[in-house]
Amino acid sequence: MSEQEIIGKGTWIDKLASELLEREKALGRNLDLLRVESGLGASGIPHIGSLGDAVRAYGVKLALENLGYKSELIAYSDDLDGLRKIPEGMKDFGLEEHLAKPVSLIPDPYGVHDSYGMHMSSILLEGLDKLGIKYEFRRARDTYKQGLLKDQIHTILTNSTKIGEKIAELVGQEKYQKYLPYFPVCAGCNRLYTAEATEYIVDEKKVKYTCRDVVIGGKTIKGCCHEGEADITKDLGKLAWKVEFAARWAAFDIRFEAYGKDIMDSVKVNDWVADEILGFPHPHHVKYEMFLDKGGKKISKSLGNVLTAQRWMEFGSPKSILLLLYKRITGARELGVEDIPSLMNEYNELEDIYFGRIKVDNQAKLTKSKGLYEYVNLLEPPKQADIHVNYRLLIELTKIFKENRGERVMKKLLDYGVIKNPEPKVEKLIELAGNFSDEFDEQEKIQVDIDDTTKKALKILVDALGAYEEPEDIQNTIYQIAKTNDVQPKDFFKILYQIILGTSRGPKIGPFISDIGRKQVAKTISEYV
Repeated sequence: MSEQEIIGKGTWIDKLASELLEREKALGRNLDLLRVESGLGASGIPHIGSLGDAVRAYGVKLALENLGYKSELIAYSDDLDGLRKIPEGMKDFGLEEHLAKPVSLIPDPYGVHDSYGMHMSSILLEGLDKLGIKYEFRRARDTYKQGLLKDQIHTILTNSTKIGEKIAELVGQEKYQKYLPYFPVCAGCNRLYTAEATEYIVDEKKVKYTCRDVVIGGKTIKGCCHEGEADITKDLGKLAWKVEFAARWAAFDIRFEAYGKDIMDSVKVNDWVADEILGFPHPHHVKYEMFLDKGGKKISKSLGNVLTAQRWMEFGSPKSILLLLYKRITGARELGVEDIPSLMNEYNELEDIYFGRIKVDNQAKLTKSKGLYEYVNLLEPPKQADIHVNYRLLIELTKIFKENRGERVMKKLLDYGVIKNPEPKVEKLIELAGNFSDEFDEQEKIQVDIDDTTKKALKILVDALGAYEEPEDIQNTIYQIAKTNDVQPKDFFKILYQIILGTSRGPKIGPFISDIGRKQVAKTISEYV
């Protein structure tokens, strides 16, 4: 990559921001403030994927600012969405009676916030706060109550016939040829999806509706049969997803919003509604793949296989989450707490590249690595590198020392020469690694390339470590096994570090093996031979 081809910090985030700017200039729109948006789901416990939407949008905001433009992130909570399904783990909270009601009208089961929806939103907002993400928070409930979308709702409902036909054409959904793309909150039962709107009284800006039975997720939700009228300017109700994004984009002047492939159809329709009905060029988009759990299933609020930011930060740093989310945006990824050790170490490696401790000859890779490091630090990188301790080393040590863990692990790090002085930051790392080792017995097996000659030497080492009599000098034993089996000792030691710690170097390996237990190490090595 030549210097002329490098955009901003050289990452996908910069490329996206540049594409956005080119499009905005071609459209001839005002560039004084470029708003980016992220929708926050409020119907269940928000997971890393939900967080990722906002974090990546914030990255685009930062990139726009780096290119000299003012930008802000709108974090929009969809807390007027109806509760379609009770999330796993919440079956005993009496939520059954609230199905199909807007989540902002459902009491908080935990009694902390003003509603179920706000409780769920607050979990995600807390995660964003801990990561240092700055945003302007907006709620659907307030947006509709204050009539901020009333002009867009009026235009959409006035053109409902045309929109219904286009939805059927674009995505094959015929529902909106019969009903309006708007759900009033039924005055009789407070339910949303049961209130089927059939007519829009244009001069009064009112919707006529009947509350009927509706099937949601294979379950029939009983309507209360109430027939009524709802004023779109003041009564509670909301647009259907197929048109609501467009209304928000136009009302809030949104220039960028990413989306997951699971809502591609909705985005396709909303883009058309924004362009053709509301006369507002739809925002620049990027599509991202969904995070999967380690079983290959989509991480879902309703399935209950969620991994929250709060859960992650029991074991890993905020920087490790930001690294996960800023590394790339395309491609589906299986995700679990098992990824934390490698991400913790990868951040250290990025920092070493940034400060020149690790040399990278490829200029494009160097630029991209430095840029990624800067985004992980939200474009406010530190002046100097922090203390680095291999996370897998800490896991192994915290497995050994349960009592007075912090003090004893710190002493070992000093003995090994890994650190020079005890530091509060190292104490925190020990705490995180200790949480990990206490909860997870096995780490994912690290992929290591080993030739047949080295495998033979490793097998001999396994036998030596597993023997009844412990070798007097493990360090020398390893050296001699390498020499007598035509393996370069430095390469042999490197392989052992990779197997045990997932890195190419570490503390003096003989004493380290003695500390974590030669038979345990023999068992780990045997998995590779």
